[in-house]
Amino acid sequence: MPSESSSSPAPMPVRRALLSVYDKTGIVDFARRLTALDVELISTGGTAATLRDAGLSVTDVAEVTGVPEVLDGRVKTLHPAIHAGLLARRTHEEDQAALDEYDYAPIDLVACNLYPFREVIQDPETDLDTAMAHVDIGGPAMIRAAAKNHAGVGVVTTPGDYATVADELEENEARLSPGTRRALAEQAFALTAAYDRSIHGYLSGSGEATGEGSGPGEDLPNPYQVHLPRSKSLRYGENPHQDGALYGSPERFFEKLHGEDLSYNNLLDTSGALALIDEFRDAGPTCAILKHTNPCGVATAGTLEAAWQQAFATDTQSPYGGIVVVNQALDRATAEAIDEIFTEIVIAPEFESGVLDLLTERDRRRVIRHRAASRESDRLAVRSVLGGLLVQSRDPVLPPSTELREHWDVPTARAPSEQEEADLDFAWRVVKHVKSNAIVYVRDQSTLGIGAGQMSRIDASELAVFKAQKSELDLTGSVVASDAFFPFADGLEAAAAEGARAAIQPGGSIRDDEVIQAADRHDVAMILTGRRHFRH
Repeated sequence: MPSESSSSPAPMPVRRALLSVYDKTGIVDFARRLTALDVELISTGGTAATLRDAGLSVTDVAEVTGVPEVLDGRVKTLHPAIHAGLLARRTHEEDQAALDEYDYAPIDLVACNLYPFREVIQDPETDLDTAMAHVDIGGPAMIRAAAKNHAGVGVVTTPGDYATVADELEENEARLSPGTRRALAEQAFALTAAYDRSIHGYLSGSGEATGEGSGPGEDLPNPYQVHLPRSKSLRYGENPHQDGALYGSPERFFEKLHGEDLSYNNLLDTSGALALIDEFRDAGPTCAILKHTNPCGVATAGTLEAAWQQAFATDTQSPYGGIVVVNQALDRATAEAIDEIFTEIVIAPEFESGVLDLLTERDRRRVIRHRAASRESDRLAVRSVLGGLLVQSRDPVLPPSTELREHWDVPTARAPSEQEEADLDFAWRVVKHVKSNAIVYVRDQSTLGIGAGQMSRIDASELAVFKAQKSELDLTGSVVASDAFFPFADGLEAAAAEGARAAIQPGGSIRDDEVIQAADRHDVAMILTGRRHFRH
């Protein structure tokens, strides 16, 4: 905390403190130290009970206000006896006279934190009534009043500051310096601002308050506001000459168990890996290998080890230094197979006995436990552009296969076989996570060739074929997925020439009829999904 300037007036001692906290971490020790300084403690409900259970003397707020808590505790501290005590200016005779007239007394210190609104709304099962029940009213009012009058009042909003504040009070005859009170006020206003933004963000994104909107984009927040705490500073950004930091709470989705801190690029890759594997939450044993957020290979098989081997076979060169993610507990046999090459990050929901011991032998490797990402979480995707931000609704996880296939259209003379349909489903889930333009060849629930990020769709197709040939994989009997429509028949014909027997694409080109006719000429079954999945 900043120290007092030599030119500042002598601060007033703390004589009365109001403690009202939802998170009671450290509050008893803080209250004991205040009591040792002869500070009178005022408190509410559960906080008062906690302090009394610890043997401390506490005055109930109801005794100060002369009014009991009402509306199931929704109104406790909203009373002039509290807010006049907080807002009265210590150097204004009129304010002090008003306190005397109504028999109110100053409150010199507030320790307050708020109902956990942000944590509650992260649960996808939370409904509007539950969310609104966790909107704190009295807490923010007290915090803002104390922070407004920080010339005479200290306000502590996080348990992490209790010890520092108590130390200063003990060292300075129960006084807080003007610099400390200002620093605490800054934190207080940051807290209430973030709290209100969370509430606004929830209401504007919940569908309850926005209605159907009057046009494209009208259901997105207006204005768009975000206030996230800096979770950690990073060694650098995308490149060593760029600064980087992580904001928010990604620990909701994953936990690092071993290795160095995740870098900027590691975090991007991890986010991409979790988004991809979430498509296979309901599938059999599935393994995906990624590099620079693009999948190198993905497979679903009878065992996790077989899935790893098939995913790795797609591209045996690129996975070095990449990311491996699986959709079920990582077993010893699969871990040993992964360990044969250097893999920078290994991600699994759980690890069987002995697996962590093996994986943590390499100091340079990061090991992460992932939690199934909610299909409704982080509804908005945000990217910076020159002069502003682009905000869009996130491309959601595809539904289970039975539901997904209900929306497919088969325009070709031949419908896909049962095996082809399963492979098309698999390929569609993978191509959604490949940077555009994207082409993916699949057979038997395993990728064979992936073409990513090319300037034309035919280039992406040629790259996918080249990657398959480089890995000595035959495309005969495969299926092919395209993240957007084939603009010309040549892309479909090229896939057929390589041995593809079925294709999946959104459709929507003015030349769809030509592409369908080309598919029929080559006896290729084709699915039109009606929805593209660009990933720029």
